[in-house]
Amino acid sequence: MPSFLRSVCLLLAFVVPGCGFAASDEEDEVKLWQEEKIVLPASPTEASLLPFYVSAASENRFFIDISTLSVGVDGVVRYTLVVVSPEGGRNVSFEGMRCETKERRIYASGRADGSWSESRVKQWAKIRDAYGNRQHAALFLEYFCPGGVIVRDAVEAREALRLGGHPETRRR
Repeated sequence: MPSFLRSVCLLLAFVVPGCGFAASDEEDEVKLWQEEKIVLPASPTEASLLPFYVSAASENRFFIDISTLSVGVDGVVRYTLVVVSPEGGRNVSFEGMRCETKERRIYASGRADGSWSESRVKQWAKIRDAYGNRQHAALFLEYFCPGGVIVRDAVEAREALRLGGHPETRRR
């Protein structure tokens, strides 16, 4: 903005209340999102795995380790996801989901010995509702983010898993 216009705007700000400063005030109110520090959980145990339905298009079985389920003050639902193939292959990952932005990320992948391998990818990825590979879309739509709004706490998320879907999504 040329300095002449900037001067006029500043002058008007003193003459006309609120002129020129509304955007600045709003910017001050908008806080940058800051992610909590992540602590990797213990390896999942069979007793803490709760199954959830994804779709008829997949023969895999899907589980959340409910002992790792949390809802952070940063607005991220964190959980350990376990996917078991019909042949018995097992994929374990510790993940986060942001309902506000419809994104997910993998923090670490589980190894056969129960340890974790931290993900090299630090970016969040959009959740897509792909026909054969929709476990993240199912978690977003039906369990953790009903109507796009994050569950209040881990208790609400666990209950949605136990019920086979969040009560808000089951009414539709």
